[in-house]
Amino acid sequence: MVHRATGYLMLVCLVTAACLYLGPLAQLVGRRHLMVTLHEWSGISLPLPSLLGLLSADFRADLRRLNRFAVYDRQWLRAVRKRRTAPEARPAGKFNAGQKIYAGWIAGAVLVMMSTGLLMWFMGLLPSISRTSAIFVHDLLAWAITFVLIGHMRRAFEDPEARLGMRTGYVSRSWAERYHSRWLKEEGMGTVTGETEEADKV
Repeated sequence: MVHRATGYLMLVCLVTAACLYLGPLAQLVGRRHLMVTLHEWSGISLPLPSLLGLLSADFRADLRRLNRFAVYDRQWLRAVRKRRTAPEARPAGKFNAGQKIYAGWIAGAVLVMMSTGLLMWFMGLLPSISRTSAIFVHDLLAWAITFVLIGHMRRAFEDPEARLGMRTGYVSRSWAERYHSRWLKEEGMGTVTGETEEADKV
């Protein structure tokens, strides 16, 4: 739910930003004041799903996993640099090294976007920082987030099992063994083989 709610808020941010930033789209949509209001409030609400998620022990456990870089994560990154795509060359826990880096980067980017957005919204908040500087950083980072999110969604569409896990909270054990084998070991579930593995869920 945290991921989905954050995704919806981010989508509203990006769509309304496009309606404000791109001239032809702004003319087509109109209603600039509504777009500004939606953009501001969806942006300032972005941290709320994660803050509410802290009430869940499972979410806090996932945050600890994302915040911890293991030895095998370095192996995963080396395999990516060498373009080795075999799953055994890219060991991963519940989250692989790429997901951990992405999570840290997007969290920091959201905080910077919120800060610069507030400086644009309340111009007297920090008089030492000009509105022009805030706009420059905000716009530049917005483009970076857009391209990174496109890559994020592209990877998601290439992995239907991962999308199923995001929707239902369950993945097949065979998929977990193939792409997140360290996760099974960390959870003490070991490995499974044979015809029953396709039906098993973790």
